[in-house]
Amino acid sequence: MKTVKIGLLGLGTVGGGTVEIIQKTLPEIQRRLGQRIEVAIIAVRDLNRARSVDTTGIQLTDQTEEVVNHPDVDIVVELMGGTGLAKTLLETALSNGKHVVTANKALIAEHGNELFALAKKHQVILNYEAAVAGGIPVIKAVREGLAANKIEWLAGIINGTGNYILTEMKKPGADFAKVLKVAQELGYAEADPTFDVEGIDAAHKLTILASIAFGIELQFNKVYTEGISKISADDIRFAEMLGYEIKHLGMASRTEAGYSLRVHPTMVPKSVLIANVSGVMNAVMAFGDHVGPTMYYGPGAGAGPTASSVVADIIDVIRWKDQPQADQVPGLGFAADQLESAPVVAIDTIETSYYIRCFAKDHTGVLAKITAILAASNISIEHLHQEPCSQNAEDATLILITNTVKESDLNTALAALSELDAIEEEIMRIRIETLGS
Repeated sequence: MKTVKIGLLGLGTVGGGTVEIIQKTLPEIQRRLGQRIEVAIIAVRDLNRARSVDTTGIQLTDQTEEVVNHPDVDIVVELMGGTGLAKTLLETALSNGKHVVTANKALIAEHGNELFALAKKHQVILNYEAAVAGGIPVIKAVREGLAANKIEWLAGIINGTGNYILTEMKKPGADFAKVLKVAQELGYAEADPTFDVEGIDAAHKLTILASIAFGIELQFNKVYTEGISKISADDIRFAEMLGYEIKHLGMASRTEAGYSLRVHPTMVPKSVLIANVSGVMNAVMAFGDHVGPTMYYGPGAGAGPTASSVVADIIDVIRWKDQPQADQVPGLGFAADQLESAPVVAIDTIETSYYIRCFAKDHTGVLAKITAILAASNISIEHLHQEPCSQNAEDATLILITNTVKESDLNTALAALSELDAIEEEIMRIRIETLGS
């Protein structure tokens, strides 16, 4: 029985989970493959650090280049993160004719176009299932399972930290700062939570999903990104009252002018299944022209779920590595020469309805001025709710739901509203998406 040798870059949470899964399920894996697999070498930062998994018989090194240049390694598994050294190492591995598996969404989103071209040049496989939504096999589902469809749009809760925060903010007395602190204490959020709460992590993942859904080049720098740090407990409460949930969604869709790629807080009707995804869980919806809406749900992070996808990718590489490249599934789902360098439309061109929250002086004629400004931009009010402001007895909290309107028109109206002396503080705006409901 042939032995396939694996080299790991990184033995952190996911790296340890990968080794543990291989050790525990090796007989079952070998039954699936008809081949043996062996972790031959692992690059670690500190050779003297205690390990969470048994590394007996595995060579450990603190020299990362030893892994990518190892003559016996067939597959390099990159689990170290970052886009600097990791990129250099994977370029070397691919150039050396080694297959690669990675969980690095930032690396794929920002440099995937070059890396996939390099993999094709050297006739090797680059797999990345674990880069999006952890243990959910959403890459295979969209890239292969929906291959008979023209995908019209997709939307996903693809960052568990943000979803946990928005879920916990529904509890009495909770606010963003308090919940974020708890998330950090529980290990759901990093000490610097910027990538999670400001949408950068989700934007990396959306870039990848959009590419395999639409057959477009990876274009991370064109994704509109907006975080959840300005969402208040009142916004959560008002959304519930109106029949919505606020979710931090990554959304990609086709438009007449190109493709819309955006990450932002979104109000979703409670009747839509994705609105009921809570805590740290992830979910992705995709709408195909033949199958209609589908949804993929599960744990989006953690040692076990993410390592599960890593090992599945290793198994896929072993199954396909000896086949002609023409018979393999293309890395981004479309033939390399068929990927479009398609335009990504600006956020101010989208059309949707909006939730608007503002604090206004509770004086006669103020509401008339607000509605007049909105009407001047062809914006009508579908729903209006007013209640006393808890912070100032002389102010009122106004909640408006608009009709479907172009974002540039809304921006013009909000700028004019902000100039009114009666308007206090910054006006809050949240996009509303029905997702086919």
